[in-house]
Amino acid sequence: MDRMIYTAMSGASQTLALQSVTANNLANVSTPGFKAQLAAFRAVPIEGPSLATRSLVSASTPGADFSPGRVSDTGRPLDVALQPNHWLAVSLPDGTEAYTRNGNMQISSTGLLTVKGYPVLGEGGAITLPEHAQLTIATDGTITALNAGDQPNATVAIGRLRLVQGDPGEVERAADGLFRPSAQALQRLGEPRLPVDPLAKVMPGMLEESNVNPVQSMVEMIDHARRFEMQMKEISHADQNAQRANQLLSLTS
Repeated sequence: MDRMIYTAMSGASQTLALQSVTANNLANVSTPGFKAQLAAFRAVPIEGPSLATRSLVSASTPGADFSPGRVSDTGRPLDVALQPNHWLAVSLPDGTEAYTRNGNMQISSTGLLTVKGYPVLGEGGAITLPEHAQLTIATDGTITALNAGDQPNATVAIGRLRLVQGDPGEVERAADGLFRPSAQALQRLGEPRLPVDPLAKVMPGMLEESNVNPVQSMVEMIDHARRFEMQMKEISHADQNAQRANQLLSLTS
């Protein structure tokens, strides 16, 4: 009975972990550039002094689904869609660099170009934009501004987006949803930053949508709920069997 309860209990707890991953994916179905987090079960035997006495189940997140999302036309001047395996660089509060494919950029109250509150990095650092200017982003990531009242040909170059290249094996998701260089990339590059691709292009006025399939995610949530219910029933059955066994033992004693 102990073996049955322990196995069902470990499976139930890890099913809840998988459910949280699926729920997070579903919550980000409308987040631009979001990459669905993968999740799977794996069996972990518990080795005793001479043999494996029990086995438990562990929920693992082997990585993210890097398949491209659908690209939609927004017509917004600060929206950009990126080429496959290319990323926007953003600055974190601790001064380090992280990466995202969310091209829905905003202007902060201090004039900084940001994504989800993080300053977007250009080739010379964080990008500050002039107030009330008409902004344009070229396909190479160069940002130009036309101040109010200026002639149409009086545009001023503000900076160029820091567009880096990172293949799926070179980036990994962190808890904040942003991506960092993987251990493999750190070993190859020798620094915690991905290299800039001078030939990288963006699609202005476009956004890459999330690659989460909402129907598939809903089916997975139902599957997790049914699996959790089954495992809880197994625990209940094991408890009932233990009670019956105790009754039989009390009759024979």
